[in-house]
Amino acid sequence: MNDERLIAFERLLNIMDKVRANCPWDKKQTFESLRYLTIEETYELSDAIIDKKYDDVAKELGDLMLHIVFYSKIAEEKNLFSITDVLSGINEKLIRRHPHIFGDVKVSSSEEVKENWEQIKLKEGNRSVLGGIPTSLPAMVKALRIQEKAQGIGFDWENTEQVLEKVKEEITEFCVEKEKKSEQMEDEFGDLLFALINFARFIDINPEDALEKTNHKFIKRFQHMEKRTKELNKQMADMSLNELEELWQEAKRDIEN
Repeated sequence: MNDERLIAFERLLNIMDKVRANCPWDKKQTFESLRYLTIEETYELSDAIIDKKYDDVAKELGDLMLHIVFYSKIAEEKNLFSITDVLSGINEKLIRRHPHIFGDVKVSSSEEVKENWEQIKLKEGNRSVLGGIPTSLPAMVKALRIQEKAQGIGFDWENTEQVLEKVKEEITEFCVEKEKKSEQMEDEFGDLLFALINFARFIDINPEDALEKTNHKFIKRFQHMEKRTKELNKQMADMSLNELEELWQEAKRDIEN
């Protein structure tokens, strides 16, 4: 093992001990106060990954590592657990859930690995395959995780064409309810989104990443439109849809995806 990794991690632990003991801000922190900051750091990491800013990815991973050490330090002070417990726990879990690496189980694909993973989790005491999905996950991420976990025990479509047919079916059902202006419109729209997420999964597209990239693309193009509007000494709110469409097409030409 590379000793530099051990040295760097030990240094982080020692720094954490010192700031926790001597810094007024660090002394005040609790599990609860750090929770929101951890969520923010996770989203910052996500942004860096999507933007392919790998120097920032390294920086954000460092911030998350600090949070893990910070939580563990607080827990150690309360005699709850230590960083050793955290690391030992994940080490044992990785060994237990990879019997094809650390045992005599044979697998031939990543799909078999997923299936074994879910079966092992059930043997560990999980009452439901879906039980480990956080309730506070964003809805799109949660839908994808639900589908992946169902797939892990074999409850899935057989091919992409079946999923595409399901998408078309849900579009038709939504349109029927839309024509009736029914209260079921929302339910059918949710079913349609769920089917689209399923389709994305089948064609190896992460729907959350795809939508976020589209968000970024729209923001860049829209801000280009705002810039051009100012150069023309106009207000977007006063322009016609045709004028705005011209600016949009210009933005599409000038701004890279």
